[in-house]
Amino acid sequence: MKVLKGKVAVITGAASGIGRSLALQLAREGCNLSITDINSEGLRETAEMAANNAVKIATEVVNAADRDHVYAFAENVVSQHGCVDIVINNAGVSLRGTIEEVSDEEFEWLMGINFWGVVYGSKAFLPYLKQQSEANLVNISSVHGLFTNPGVGPYCSSKFGIRGFTMALCQELKDTSVKVSCVHPGGIKTNIVKNSRDAAGSIPEKSLEEAQEDFDKTIARISADKAAKIIIRGIRKDKARILVGSDATVFDFMTRYFPSYWQKFMGVLPDLLSRLGSK
Repeated sequence: MKVLKGKVAVITGAASGIGRSLALQLAREGCNLSITDINSEGLRETAEMAANNAVKIATEVVNAADRDHVYAFAENVVSQHGCVDIVINNAGVSLRGTIEEVSDEEFEWLMGINFWGVVYGSKAFLPYLKQQSEANLVNISSVHGLFTNPGVGPYCSSKFGIRGFTMALCQELKDTSVKVSCVHPGGIKTNIVKNSRDAAGSIPEKSLEEAQEDFDKTIARISADKAAKIIIRGIRKDKARILVGSDATVFDFMTRYFPSYWQKFMGVLPDLLSRLGSK
C-alpha cells in the first residue's frame, strides 16, 4: 500500500508504546484512525497528540480478549468511517514466571489478550478489508515468536501462536486484495516490562521497575517511534515478515541457521546476564 493518505487505519493497544507511535505517524501520513486500548486515559492522550493532523480520529475502550466487544468494535469502525483499509493488531501484555509457576488463569489471561486478541481482531475485520481494492492486516508478534527464553514461557507461547496464525492467514489470502504481515520487534523502548505481571506465588528476583531499567540498558535497542517507522515502511512494501531492529535480524538469522545452538544459548543467557549484572 504505497499511498496511505485518506486510508482508514485501526490500531489496538494505542495508549502507549509502539501502538501510540503508529497512530501518530499514520496520522501524519494522512490516515484516518480508529484506535483502541483498555487504558482510557492513555488512549485519550494519543488521540489528543494526533489531533493536529486534520484527520478523523475515533477512540474506543476495547478489551482485546472480549470476542463480542471486538466484533462490535469492527462494526462501529465501518459505521464511523465507511470502510477500513489497515488493521494493526498490536495490543499485548507480558507475564513473568515459569510455566510451572504460572496458574492456568494467568496463562488464559495472557493468551486471551496476546493470541485471541489477534485472532478476533483479524477475523472481525477481514470481511471489511476484503471489500477494499487493497488492504493490509498487520499482526504484532515478537522475536519471542522466533525463539524462547526461560521465565517467559506463556509470553513466548502467545507470540509463536501469532506467528503461526498469521503465516497461515498470509497463505490463505494470497489471491485476495489483503496483504498480511507478521511483525517481529526486537528490544523496543516501551513500558511492557514495567507493566507486566508476576505469576502469583512466584518470587521475582527484581522489581518491575528494576527489570524495566535492565531491559532498557541491555535489551531495548530502538525507540517506539523508530519501530513504528519500520513497520509502516513494511506496510508500504506489503512485506509478509517485518523484522524490527538489528537484534531481530540477528536473532532471525541465528534461529534459521543454528537453531539447536541458539535455543541452548538463549536458555542460559538470562543466568549469564544476571551474573554479569551482579559484578
